[in-house]
Parts: sequence; C-alpha cells; structure tokens
Amino acid sequence: MDKLILWREKQLIKVVTGVRRCGKSTLLELYIDYLRASGVRDEQIISINLEKVEYEDLLNHRALYNYLKKRLCKNQYTYIFIDEVQQCTEFEKAVDSLFIKKKVDLHITGSNAHMLSGELATLLSGRYVEITMLPLSFGEYIDFTKAGKDGLKTAFNDYLKSGSFPYVAAMKMDDAMARTYVEGIYNTILIKDVANRKQINDISVLEDIIKFLCSNIGSPVSIKKISDTLNSGGRKISVNTVETYLRALCESFVFYKVSRYDIKGKQLLKTNGKYYIVDTGVRNLLLAGSSADLGHLLENIVYLELLRRGYRVNIGKIMENEVDFVAADARGITYIQVSATVLDENTLRRELEPLQKIQDNHPKYLLTLDDYNQTANYDGIRKMNIIDWLLSRSNARTLGSKLGDIPGYEL
Repeated sequence: MDKLILWREKQLIKVVTGVRRCGKSTLLELYIDYLRASGVRDEQIISINLEKVEYEDLLNHRALYNYLKKRLCKNQYTYIFIDEVQQCTEFEKAVDSLFIKKKVDLHITGSNAHMLSGELATLLSGRYVEITMLPLSFGEYIDFTKAGKDGLKTAFNDYLKSGSFPYVAAMKMDDAMARTYVEGIYNTILIKDVANRKQINDISVLEDIIKFLCSNIGSPVSIKKISDTLNSGGRKISVNTVETYLRALCESFVFYKVSRYDIKGKQLLKTNGKYYIVDTGVRNLLLAGSSADLGHLLENIVYLELLRRGYRVNIGKIMENEVDFVAADARGITYIQVSATVLDENTLRRELEPLQKIQDNHPKYLLTLDDYNQTANYDGIRKMNIIDWLLSRSNARTLGSKLGDIPGYEL
C-alpha cells in the first residue's frame, strides 16, 4: 500500500505480482478505497478482473483497449486497475497504448512472472515498477488471528502447518478446512499458471518434480539430480524438460530459487542452488504423513521474510562451510544462520562456525526456536528467538503487528 501511494500518478505502470490468493486483488480494493477517501470520484476509477466471466469479451488486446479508452476522463486522472492481466492475449499492446495517454494512472496484476520477461519488458523497458507480494508475514498473521503474547507459540505452529494465505488466517480455519482451501489454490496454480501456460500435458511428472522440491527444501538441488531421481523411479524425463518445468514453477511464484554466493571470493556460484516454497501449508499438503524437517521449514519462513523486507538473498559459502542466508540491501549485508535448536553444545558450535569465519563487521544472527537465553551474543553473533526476530520492529520493513503492539509484550 505504501508503494502504491508513493507511485501515485507517477508516469510508470504499477505491476503487482505474486502467487494466486496472496492478496493482490484485495490490495487494489484497499487502494481504491484510499483514492475515494482522498477525493477521487467513482467515474475516475476503472477496475476489471479478467478472470471474471463478465469480462470474457475483453480477452484480446483490441477489445480491452477500446473498452478502457471509451471510459477515460477528460482533463483529470483516470485510475485503471486490470486484475490478472495475463488472461488477455497480447495484453502488452493494450497496456502500452494506454500508458502513453495523458493523465492515465495504470495498475495491473499478474500471477506469473513471465509477463515481465516477454514483450511487456521490451515495450516498456524502464517505464514500469514491479510491486511484489507474498502471502502474510507472521506479523500480519498475528493481526488476522488476534493472537496475544500467550498465544504466539500456538499461532506460529499454525502458521507453519496451515500456511500463510490470508483467507486461511482470516477465517481461522481448522486443519481440515485449511487443507481443503490450500489444495484448491494448489490445483488452480498447477493447471492455470503452470500446465496450461507451458502446455504441459504430463501433470504427474510435474507433480513429481514439485514433491521432490518440497522434500528437499533448503537442500542443494541440481537439475540433473532431479532428472536422475525421476528416471531411477521409472520416469523418463530429460534434463531440458526438468529445467522447463522448474522455470514454470518459479515464474508462477510457487518456488523461489536461491543462488549460492562465495563470501570470500565475492562472486555468485552457478552450481547447486536451493529452492524455497511460497507457503509451508502447500508443502505440508503435498507431503502429508512424511516427517517434516523443522529446521528447513524455519529456513523457508526466514527466507520469505527477508524477501518481504526488501533484501536480495543468497546462500553463503565460506570455505567448506555454508551460511544459510547472505541478505543484502542498500544498508549493507546481514548474515543469518537458522536452526530449530542449539541447546546441544555440538549443534551450537556447528552453527556458529560459518559465521565466525567471516572476517567483516556486518551484522550476524543465529535464529532458533530456543526460549532460554534468546538474546545471547557470541563474539558479535547475536542469537535470537525466531518469533522475536519475525516480529521485531528493528528488522521490519512492512506494516503489521510487532512485538510492542501485542498486549502484555514488552520489547
């Protein structure tokens, strides 16, 4: 919302992207409410969702452009909102033609990153700003569920288990309801945003790749390893096909690939990146009955939170050791290790070792679920409880609840 307000009436297209059901449409509705409250009249606002049947006549660029052109206001701003714009064939041409008109403030949303890698990027190079969205942060989840200090642990367990899609939190769904809802989202993404868009006919192979990635969250993964694993199980799939499917899954914001970074050599490494899923509820749905690696689930939560806070994130390599996250922004670099618990001395030593090898003064964190001694300091490495970190004011870049806003909780 802050970004939409910041870019209001600037000569740039506002492109809101994110996985289905993360809240893009609701964000636009809230922004339209803000515009009305600031004095914008209804006739200045045009809002359409191209997935609704009443707009099915607008699914080619000429029809979409003509519909919107007729409704433009003269001598005052017209605010246009096109939801799920990728449903329109050659939408780029309509968007480009609208963009060049005076006093048009254009906003579009999409559930697929491919919309920004094709003709739209070519036509509008340097003329759009992308506003990325994710499902709820834990702070926002607390806002939705109204959990107080005493309920933080339970809320966090639910957040891990049922996931962070806004409707799950808002409706306070039980486990069965949440699974049914998340399964519906997953199936829609699988068919509409991945299979149909990439013309994938073998859905079962695609699902095998998804389950492989879910089983290896936070572990180094290569395309060849996926291909070899599926082939050994009786599937015949080439490395090129696996690469195509992985790209489709990342473009649909289901998975995020994180590259490795040589901290000492200060360069990106091309081999064995890691994949994190957009919502842990989806992972739990697909791997029901299998043992969950809590440490890697926590990594997943921390990775998504770093994205929300505006960081560019890599996996760190320091000699033979690995740092879970190297997070960079305009202020500098932050190093983060994540572990479920470090109460065992050997585990603590193992988790601290990579951070201790880094010879610079950038902030270093060890995040765990341990309650006791949660703010310990080991020669400049700060140990924090992960829930505290997720809700801490000093780290937060987004709106939503923080620890100090929760009744009975003192920073």
